[in-house]
Amino acid sequence: MLWGGRFEGKLDPLAMQLNASLAVDKRLWDADIRGSVAWARALARAQVVSAGEAEELCAGLQKVWAEFNAGEFVFAPGDEDIHTAVERRLSEIAGAVGGKLHTGRSRNDQVATDFRLWMMEAIDQLLLRGVGLQAALVGKAESELETVLPGYTHTQRAQPILFSHWLMSHFWALQRDRERLAQTRQRASVMPLGSAALAGTGFAIDRQWLADSLGFAAASPNSHDAVADRDFAAELLFDCALIGSHLSRLADALILYSTAEFGFVEMSDAYSTGSSIMPQKKNPDMLELARGKAGTLIGLLTGLLAVMKGLPSAYDKDLQEDKAPVFAAFDTLAVLLPVVAGTVATMVVNRERMRAAVDASLLATEVADYLVRKGLPFRQAHGVVGKMVRRALERGIGIDDLIMGELREISGAFEEDVRDVFEAAKAVAARNVIGGAAPESVRDQIAAARSLLGSSK
Repeated sequence: MLWGGRFEGKLDPLAMQLNASLAVDKRLWDADIRGSVAWARALARAQVVSAGEAEELCAGLQKVWAEFNAGEFVFAPGDEDIHTAVERRLSEIAGAVGGKLHTGRSRNDQVATDFRLWMMEAIDQLLLRGVGLQAALVGKAESELETVLPGYTHTQRAQPILFSHWLMSHFWALQRDRERLAQTRQRASVMPLGSAALAGTGFAIDRQWLADSLGFAAASPNSHDAVADRDFAAELLFDCALIGSHLSRLADALILYSTAEFGFVEMSDAYSTGSSIMPQKKNPDMLELARGKAGTLIGLLTGLLAVMKGLPSAYDKDLQEDKAPVFAAFDTLAVLLPVVAGTVATMVVNRERMRAAVDASLLATEVADYLVRKGLPFRQAHGVVGKMVRRALERGIGIDDLIMGELREISGAFEEDVRDVFEAAKAVAARNVIGGAAPESVRDQIAAARSLLGSSK
């Protein structure tokens, strides 16, 4: 144990099991060793250890790193966490000098540093996986620039749009997710090492040099806050929960669109499963898992927030619960993002079914806009078209099937050119504004998206 000097009795075996975190934090081995190498060199710069001792420490740590990297590291029964395991093995390799490594630091600042180092790399990986899904959306959008789709609000047919426009709507949600991840990484890039237990190290450590050597943007400004702060973990969990929510929305719509009732898309066999009892079934299980895991990601966030909400001072053991939810969220999205990307990239689009679902009722707003151009105030035009819809419903026909005499009874503003309104492609093309559903606008969106994806490489 790193702390047993004042104790006479041994820790109860179940208490030892409860206290140990090795099963969770062993994945921090690389960050822990990197932090320890930098700390050994900082100790030498502060003349706390000699240059030779620092080199012995660094050489021993490199051997420990090599054992981990080769999968040959052997944990001992007394290794309660990754920090204990690394320091124990270092002392076995380097001898008594290994006992000097922990001079001036605490596991409080050590674990916070390790966690931040790991998290910055994890965010970089999530950013890359997010780019992969965005690229799949853009690629599919480019191939569906002429595909007209019923747009929905309140799960009811609303107005015609392009399927490419719908796909790009999910691209922009993911872009915001990537921006949030990048901001979280920036705030995580603050080094706690040198804060010790809570009051700061008692040795003349150059903390800015230490931060620079480990790739942090800055050293923490307050040692008490540094060992207690887990905002970065909560932020990452929020980012992951929101990504999960966005993936769930995409998945839910594609699940609906893949039903026989819609038939807009069909998932590739590579991203579908069958039924153990019904031979005809082709289930969109990957998308259903995406929808379900959003709930798990939200739960991980709320769990950590509950842990953090009432901690009394500096570091408390409650914070040992910080890493498991973050690791779980990362592991979930590290698989989920590329699977959803593959699902999108390989799905088959049924353009005819989409176009057939666009009936004249989706063009009611176009008729109102037509009347506005004829001089009617919009609210009056809205009422006129509402009467058209009611008349068509009473007769069991589409609004485009009403004869001119019926239209003129409803409003004298109608002329023969109203027939031109009932063309979905023209209606979509008219939405040619920044962010609109028109093909030209969507091409501009795709060009902007390609630029963003190119700059992220």
